Amino acid sequence: MNYELHFLRRPQVEAMTSLSRATIYKWMRLNKFPKSISIAPKIVVWKKADVEQWMSDQIDQVVVTA
Repeated sequence: MNYELHFLRRPQVEAMTSLSRATIYKWMRLNKFPKSISIAPKIVVWKKADVEQWMSDQIDQVVVTA
């Protein structure tokens, strides 16, 4: 089994990224943030690795433009 795969719920994503719910969904629509995955009715998650990669990419962009 692959125990390296972890899911995050929206409040966890908000806490990790400091983004609001509205910003997360807006940026998802604009393809600026990883898409959520619907795993059950009324339950959406994000892959932790995708969110961590997005965060790393944001840091890399700041370093490159600075």
